[in-house]
Amino acid sequence: MRQLKPKVYMVGAIDWDRRLFDQLIPLPDGTSYNAYLIDGGEKTALLDTVDPTKTIVLMDNLIKLGIHRVDYIVSHHAEQDHSGAIPDMLMFYPDAKVVTNPKCKGMLIDLLHIEEDRFITIEDGQRLSLGSKTLQFVYIPWVHWPETMGTYLVEDKIFFPCDFFGSHLATSSLFVDDEAVVYEAAKRYYAEIMMPFRTNIVKNLEKINTLDIEMIAPSHGPVYDKPGFIIDAYKDWISDQPKNEVLLPYISMHHSVAKMVEHFVVALTERGIKVRQFDLAATDIGKLAMALVDAATIVIGSPTVLTGPHPNVAYACVLANALRPKAKFASIIGSYSWGGRMVEQIKELIPNLKVQLLEPVIAKGLPRDDDFAALDRLADEILAKHKELKIITPN
Repeated sequence: MRQLKPKVYMVGAIDWDRRLFDQLIPLPDGTSYNAYLIDGGEKTALLDTVDPTKTIVLMDNLIKLGIHRVDYIVSHHAEQDHSGAIPDMLMFYPDAKVVTNPKCKGMLIDLLHIEEDRFITIEDGQRLSLGSKTLQFVYIPWVHWPETMGTYLVEDKIFFPCDFFGSHLATSSLFVDDEAVVYEAAKRYYAEIMMPFRTNIVKNLEKINTLDIEMIAPSHGPVYDKPGFIIDAYKDWISDQPKNEVLLPYISMHHSVAKMVEHFVVALTERGIKVRQFDLAATDIGKLAMALVDAATIVIGSPTVLTGPHPNVAYACVLANALRPKAKFASIIGSYSWGGRMVEQIKELIPNLKVQLLEPVIAKGLPRDDDFAALDRLADEILAKHKELKIITPN
């Protein structure tokens, strides 16, 4: 339990040891479930709760603060890592009402079976007075669920955006104290969770730009007491302009694809193109997702397995298709022995990627001189395409 500003407290929980989120997303640095208590003198509001596994931590923090009454539990987002302790809070504070928007109300009823008469529904822009402090509710849909909203604390100029601007980072620091560490954690969070909603984020950034924000207090990770740091980062990540980078996820069973990748990486590097290479036999998918944020070109490397791509490559394609990065070009390099539909199947796995497909390079067996020459031509084509985008920095 720590104080952000007078009568505004962090009462959530740090989860130091959690290593997987949604049974899908790696958490190399743990995470936190941030809940905030605002005492306005006349009324008290709890903004979000915590994952059900940490309910006792939230209750203990409230008891330490001497909170005997909570009038409002503001639910910004129905996902259980923020809403999961609401039923227990409603039992602990029987007079409390859940304040949220109509869409989130429906989701909370479905997910947590909260009784309908425990809700107060609010509209976008509506205000709620706590006495000396005023809550203003801001709809920010699709960051990253359709019902998500935020709260602006008018007098203290704090914006509580729930998952928006968050980072899966367990830290004892209340505020950002190492921008490099938080930048990487926030970028990973954006890549894994927010990137499919880039166009929605653009609109939501424009919307919150009308608020006078001095502090951003997200639902995961440390609080931003210099909000421009994370807002500027998001503006870069959601920009339509990619960087002069090639993302090269690959796998090789008998070294044929590995030899092609080795040659191709050198060819790209010699042409002044940054390469991010990932061996899919042992890759952190969070790192791969982060590399998708900036890459102008994605080149997928795969052997042929039972006429199609290697399963690890297929999974990487499904991931990229779901995350919808801003890459402009794509290609495929690989090998086969007697035939198959590897190229066609990879194309079918990435329909959401709005990319121009450059001529694939597929070797029969171990690559020969002609195959290496084809890789050089592909590197030349990528260089030309990046020059068209004006993302090549002159020497």
